[in-house]
Amino acid sequence: MMPKPVPKRINPADVPAKALEIVANVKFPMLATIDGDQPRIRPVSPLLTRGFEVFIGNLRSYHKTIEIAANNRIELCYLDIDHNQVRITAVAEIVTDRELLQNIWNKNSLLKHYLGSIDNPDLIVYRCKPGRVRFMQEWALDYIEVPIPEILS
Repeated sequence: MMPKPVPKRINPADVPAKALEIVANVKFPMLATIDGDQPRIRPVSPLLTRGFEVFIGNLRSYHKTIEIAANNRIELCYLDIDHNQVRITAVAEIVTDRELLQNIWNKNSLLKHYLGSIDNPDLIVYRCKPGRVRFMQEWALDYIEVPIPEILS
């Protein structure tokens, strides 16, 4: 029988920084939504990340638009190459702040390429406002709660 893997020890004080590092480095987290009574998950490419606050783009024609409109409670899961994971339980809110949208637009050449204009009516940007953040080290099989800075909660 194969021995049970033993995770490396991690100082609990280091968990917030490790979780932020994973969020910063994983390019395509998985977004979970609810479609009626059916969970849906898909990779997304964040447009902007500020700590555990994540901004994702969407098109009105995508089915996740309907899903988020019906239930804006979502979860993002980041998995790094070492199988450490960060799960961000959040509420998705449509961004309407023009200055913030312009900042996101200016930093994302793919948006410009595919949508042509920040005023394209198909564009939706969601702010995923974190309510809970959990970290799991590979093979630990137990989540560690990560504090969310007060400015985001």
